[in-house]
Amino acid sequence: MIETIEIKEKIRKFIAETAFVPEEKIQDGTMIFTEGIFDSMGFLSLINFIEDNFDVKAEDAELLEENFESLEAISAFVVRKTN
Repeated sequence: MIETIEIKEKIRKFIAETAFVPEEKIQDGTMIFTEGIFDSMGFLSLINFIEDNFDVKAEDAELLEENFESLEAISAFVVRKTN
C-alpha cells in the first residue's frame, strides 16, 4: 500500500508542474481552487492523473469539491479508494 506522504508528494508535484507554481506554494491545506491554482480544466487533469497513477476510479457522485479542494483532501480520497 502506498503511503499518504508519497501520495501527497506525487500530487503536489503534479499540481505544481501543471499550474506552473512552486511546490512550496502548495501546502497540505492550500485550497487549490479557491486560491486560483487550478480551474475546471485543472480539475479534469487532476482526476485523470489520480486515476492513472493510483489505479482508482472517481465515480460521478464523488466528484465533489470537498474531495479535491486541497492536497490533504485529495490524498484522503486516494487512501479511501485504495483501501
